[in-house]
Amino acid sequence: MTADDFRDVVLALDGAVEGAHMGHPDFRANGRIFASLHSQDRFGMVKLTPAEQAVLLREHPESFEPSPGAWGRQGCTNVKLATANRSAVRGAAKLAFAAIMLLPPSKPRKKAAPASAARKKPAASARPTPAARRPRR
Repeated sequence: MTADDFRDVVLALDGAVEGAHMGHPDFRANGRIFASLHSQDRFGMVKLTPAEQAVLLREHPESFEPSPGAWGRQGCTNVKLATANRSAVRGAAKLAFAAIMLLPPSKPRKKAAPASAARKKPAASARPTPAARRPRR
């Protein structure tokens, strides 16, 4: 399976759209990420429950592995594209998609304030730091 094959499987789900996050393609539904491509398109990722992940790891160890760290313990599962079985990937993508669709839509994020707005001048009544209160000798 190639990255384009993974993309086709995921985007075939009704309502799935492609976006980008942290420098790599992601796939969203209901405003939430449920799959992504990363590591120079060698791996895909699907967000599963830990129980769903355990089944896939047992049934298709050549195609799936837990994502590193806490993400993997929470169910995020890497898809090894070079050895992935298309029907297994389709099943995993459907599970991830269905779970996201059960959640309420994500809330729109507020845009970050410009850097100049983040720097505020201290209030005139602000107390000086201890070093500023010491007399010079």
